Amino acid sequence: MNIKKILLVDDDFDLIEQNKLILESKGFEVITAESAEKGFRLFEKELPDACVVDLIMEHHDSGFILCYKIKKTEHGKKIPVIILTSATYETGFKFSASTNEEKSWIKSDGILNKPIVVEELISKFESFYNREQ
Repeated sequence: MNIKKILLVDDDFDLIEQNKLILESKGFEVITAESAEKGFRLFEKELPDACVVDLIMEHHDSGFILCYKIKKTEHGKKIPVIILTSATYETGFKFSASTNEEKSWIKSDGILNKPIVVEELISKFESFYNREQ
């Protein structure tokens, strides 16, 4: 696993700052965006090694759409893209992207619940690279 630069996209400024500090403390360079639109522009410009995307931003499906757009690019196909959400706590619905049906419309390499647990995130990154070998 050779992840140095992570793109973190979330519309909650406090969570961006908190998660950025956590990830930087583990040695990652973190670039941030506060919306899906800004996140995609930054993705295209910076070509990060991984992306962590909030599910619900401007719209209830902004994270899904951003992941889809990222995964359609050549660079996006080569890197892990993880959805971070609090929707499970709010709705009781658990997203997993583990069934074939969910994989057909959830274009991410994993889904984690907020707040971020850096060990779980790193595990998702490692799973992506182990799967690619």
